[in-house]
Amino acid sequence: MNLKDKIRIIPDFPEKGIRFKDITTLLKDGEAFRYTIDKLAEEIGNKEFDLIVGPESRGFIIGTPLAYATKKGFVPVRKPGKLPSETIKYEYELEYGSDALEMHKDAIKPGQKVIITDDLLATGGTLLSTVKLIEQLGGEVVGILCLIELTYLNGRELLKGYDVKSLIKYE
Repeated sequence: MNLKDKIRIIPDFPEKGIRFKDITTLLKDGEAFRYTIDKLAEEIGNKEFDLIVGPESRGFIIGTPLAYATKKGFVPVRKPGKLPSETIKYEYELEYGSDALEMHKDAIKPGQKVIITDDLLATGGTLLSTVKLIEQLGGEVVGILCLIELTYLNGRELLKGYDVKSLIKYE
């Protein structure tokens, strides 16, 4: 199955010059969605890990069915103020300003092996922030899986030293 055919491209969204990759067309196709999760599970292979972690919000959409398929737990990473218990925070710089992500302090135990999933690898900022949160709690990132990678934004460079895989690449 060609997953690229299942992605809708929206020109000039959210601003002029951007060609937004809309995964909702893939998600509503049950066969394509199942195929996507199965392919991501194949990418994990025989890798040993304890948890799947996904950043808000499309990381939830990819991560939870992958956690189910691999019989592992899922940990959400959220924007500040969204998690109900005690959290840790990682702040990072954007081109114009800054942002932050949070994770529950008790989400990961020291030594646990973690795979991060998200829908998109663009500049790598969100994924690197997720890595930093996991490592702050003593976890080990053993893989990063993305549905889509925008190779022209060089996000993989920011994630050097980590095992990064993506199913669809846009050059």
